[in-house]
Amino acid sequence: MELNLDSEVLSAYGYTKEDTEITQIGTGLINRTYLLAPVSAHKKFILQNINTAVFKNPQTIATNLKAVGSYLKSNYSDYLFIEPVSTIDGEEMAFVKGAYWRMLPFVPDTVSLDVLTDPKQAYEAAKQFGKLSRLLNNFDASMLEDTIPRFHDLDLRFEQFSTVLTETSDELKELAKTEIDGALRHRYILDHFKSYSHRTDFPDRVMHHDTKISNVLLNDRTFTGVCVIDLDTIMPGKFVSDLGDMMRTYLCAFSENETDLSKIKIRLPYFEATVKGYLSEMKDILTPTEKELILFSGRYIIYMQALRFLTDFLNGDVYYPINYPTQNLDRAKNQFALLHELSVNEKELQDIIEANL
Repeated sequence: MELNLDSEVLSAYGYTKEDTEITQIGTGLINRTYLLAPVSAHKKFILQNINTAVFKNPQTIATNLKAVGSYLKSNYSDYLFIEPVSTIDGEEMAFVKGAYWRMLPFVPDTVSLDVLTDPKQAYEAAKQFGKLSRLLNNFDASMLEDTIPRFHDLDLRFEQFSTVLTETSDELKELAKTEIDGALRHRYILDHFKSYSHRTDFPDRVMHHDTKISNVLLNDRTFTGVCVIDLDTIMPGKFVSDLGDMMRTYLCAFSENETDLSKIKIRLPYFEATVKGYLSEMKDILTPTEKELILFSGRYIIYMQALRFLTDFLNGDVYYPINYPTQNLDRAKNQFALLHELSVNEKELQDIIEANL
């Protein structure tokens, strides 16, 4: 029993602590998540506390999900879209003692992975994210609001980096000299993106914006894709947000917390599986400009994440939790190493893309 879960949250959904088995689950850094098994319901639910330090206006999440859910229900009724369960008062979220909560149906016979161990898993995950984008291709993305404004805006991230560079201590600048030079040297990625941003065939789409492997449910026996989860960041964006984040998180066997940079290598079978899975759904949807920027999407997101880690280090580690003083600097080094690997393997990676278009 999770004693820290307020009984008022459960009562908002018609349950009590006495008749509900409660287990805290998940490895996400943003929202607290619980698995509920009410005796009276004979089914399970996921209960999440919305982190208002990250999501300043939680109602935006509910509004976006309602709009997308209604569209999918009307046009693709067989698609499994995980919509929040209403409170007993008919609200999309519960507001208890200044905190926002939402309940979701638990999907049986599924598993979410924290680590990829087989290219097939990358294929299935990429296919699921691609499928959601394909089904929402004709949905008007402008109907959605930003749940985290300018979340994947590289212009903003470079601006934040530039600002903190003028404010940080000489000591931190000296420690991060190589990474600062790398951040400035790779500014061409931002300039390249800007040169495409006003093209008419580079549209805003409904993007998930957080396509790590744990945000897809797979069948717990066959590991085929079932559906996409954690839809808090579903909002307008460019396709590079989803595909680029997959490249950032699927291609290397080690996360951004790995400090041995010799281990930061791109696994070509995982790259091929990711591209194949995504294009199996999106090949006929992507525009010529988007197809031209497939590999660039990885550069865009990896560079952005390197900037964010570096900026946080120079700013005194105010955003990303750390376990030791230079962890965010090490994370930036890790991401710059991954960015380098993308360049080193560019020809082979581009050949894989061309073979699947």
